[in-house]
Amino acid sequence: MRTYLIIIAVVAVLVLGKIFLFKKPEEKGGGGPSAGPSAGKPGEKGKDGKDMKNASPPVGVNVFVVKLESLDNVVTSSGTIFPNEEIELRAEASGRITTLNIKEGSRVAAGQLIAKIKDTDLQAQLKKLNFDVELAKQTEARQKKLLDINAISKEEYEVTANKINTLNADKELIEANLEKTVLKAPFSGKIGLKNVSEGAYVTPTTSLATLVQTNPVKIDFTVPEKYSTLIKVGRGVKFEVEGQPDAYYANVVAIDPKIDPNLRTLKLRALAKNPADKLVPGMFVRVTVDLDIAKAIMIPTEAIVPILKGKKVYVVRDGKANEIMVETGLRTDKKIQVTSGLSAGDSLIVSGIMALKKDSPVKVKGANK
Repeated sequence: MRTYLIIIAVVAVLVLGKIFLFKKPEEKGGGGPSAGPSAGKPGEKGKDGKDMKNASPPVGVNVFVVKLESLDNVVTSSGTIFPNEEIELRAEASGRITTLNIKEGSRVAAGQLIAKIKDTDLQAQLKKLNFDVELAKQTEARQKKLLDINAISKEEYEVTANKINTLNADKELIEANLEKTVLKAPFSGKIGLKNVSEGAYVTPTTSLATLVQTNPVKIDFTVPEKYSTLIKVGRGVKFEVEGQPDAYYANVVAIDPKIDPNLRTLKLRALAKNPADKLVPGMFVRVTVDLDIAKAIMIPTEAIVPILKGKKVYVVRDGKANEIMVETGLRTDKKIQVTSGLSAGDSLIVSGIMALKKDSPVKVKGANK
């Protein structure tokens, strides 16, 4: 009986010891490491009403104070000089050249004779038709008198009258062929190097020489597609030519209606006066276009965050990072123009952007103006 009492006492001691050893600190009422008024319990709220256990420290950032800046934007491009008009002089008819009025490098006026092709056969045909027309007219006059007294039928008279019309049509055809034997300058310009000599037999495929008009001259150049909406017809441009100290000026007269899909450029054409012939077609030129943008919001390029739907930036508002969608325009080596989304005075975040998300708490370390 005594032995049973001892065993029961030992078991009771072991059970009570286990309960005491595995009891939680807060249940013991002891001052463990988490004890004290400063320990945050799950679900306990701070002064700002947020869960103190999940609160993150503010991100230190630098900001850029947005403002309007003077933007003297200049676009430079390379171009080529082309003549205002240029053609290859070719005869419309085949034959031997009897007159060749080509002096290489000389100026010619519009309508001036360039070449004449032998036309003796056509002249003979025209002379014969003139005799036939005259005879037909005399015959028609006699038959008209006979018709008035019913000496001939009306049908017979109409055949004679129609012959006059037919001969006149043949005469017009011969005169048209005669015009093809004469080559005249279609516009004023300068004759290039001649390819034939007087007496040569030519066909409509034979090039006699070239005729170019070099006053004024055309300047063809391209600009990146982002400037396509800023350049209009009539805008003045400045250009320089290699080896010449003078600057020249031209006005945009035409804009290609489409963007080059391979180069992403827009082709433009300007017209420049060239009275002294200093500008020679084929020359390489450097074109400068002043876009004349007075004021614009320019921000550092590193502040832009590309996203799927466009571009965004972060600004500081009430101690938090606020996301703003923006649209951009012109770009320089360090800054980019913002056309919508920002206003002067906004504090734009320019550092620590990768650590930010919407409404993240931030702490401004410095500001660049």
